[in-house]
Amino acid sequence: MINEYLDINPEVAAALERGEPVVALESTIIAHGMPYPKNVETALRVHRVIRENGAVSATIGIIGGRIKVGLTDEEIEYMGMAHEVIKVSRRDLPFVLARGGDGATTVAGTMIAASMAGIRVFVTGGIGGVHRGAAESFDISADLEEMKNTDVVVVCAGVKSVLDIGKTLEYMETSGIPVISYGTGEFPAFYSRRSGYQTEYAMETPEEIARLIRLKYDLGLKGGVLVACPIPEEDEIPLDKIESIIQLALDECETKGITGKRVTPFLLDRVQQLTEGMSLEANIRLVLNNAMLGARIAAAL
Repeated sequence: MINEYLDINPEVAAALERGEPVVALESTIIAHGMPYPKNVETALRVHRVIRENGAVSATIGIIGGRIKVGLTDEEIEYMGMAHEVIKVSRRDLPFVLARGGDGATTVAGTMIAASMAGIRVFVTGGIGGVHRGAAESFDISADLEEMKNTDVVVVCAGVKSVLDIGKTLEYMETSGIPVISYGTGEFPAFYSRRSGYQTEYAMETPEEIARLIRLKYDLGLKGGVLVACPIPEEDEIPLDKIESIIQLALDECETKGITGKRVTPFLLDRVQQLTEGMSLEANIRLVLNNAMLGARIAAAL
């Protein structure tokens, strides 16, 4: 029984029991996505935004071999400062639990734990996807496989800009994952509002999105829903500017032989250096914006 490995924060458990809106959050962004103390500050700000918009927040992580659904402020601080926190996707979950270790859940890892706990809406920064050059490397994020199989709604600012957005959208179409762009017909590209790729479905309100989600699951259709929320216009980095920086970082990644799950953290860190911190600030703003929308969708559900 999976509850043997799951610790649900009492506030989260009470909200779920009463049928109140709960929003799941990942912990990779805390342990691997931002430097200390920005990571902890941002995580706590996201909690406040979710509460201000009518929902309860539940950051998910693994501490001492236990899946924690609803990390406390102290546990978030620990996660933000610890150095031996493993990045946990589906394949890593049994290993970290068996070893009694600490783990920061990725999009896929968070979706699994959220589903176990009965949480239907999950907010993140950007999802993983098909990597550039995947025709040779076969490097495709486990996030996409998880969205194909796990009934959790993912609210994000699109696919991380360092990935191949077009191929990622094609993969999601093949997998039957509904992709919704919030307030725009163009799929957002994480740091940028534009990507050059259109989405089939644009929706204008959280209530409209919630209705689609209810219908999908009423029909018995398995898998997630992706809601892409563009970064606020005043906070974005223009597409042409970020593209040239990403290409520099990709070239360095190849030169240094960085592969697998080390690629995305390296690229994000290098892009932050090359943009002189602009990408970090954009990342913070988009996560807060996603949290606002995710809480409103959860409330509408």
